[in-house]
Amino acid sequence: MVNSLNRSTLTLSLLLAASLALSACGRKGDLDRPSTPVEKQNLRGTETQKAPESPFLLDPLL
Repeated sequence: MVNSLNRSTLTLSLLLAASLALSACGRKGDLDRPSTPVEKQNLRGTETQKAPESPFLLDPLL
């Protein structure tokens, strides 16, 4: 009983450590070259490519 409890505890703690380590990987947003100025980071396209906004059905309720 004690041996199986130790094995279960070890397995659970290893899974927890692995999940915590993998959950912190990466960064939110697009990948940027280091030479990109701050004001242009995370922009998907030029401002001339934006489509005109059309009104949404629920806009009057907001």
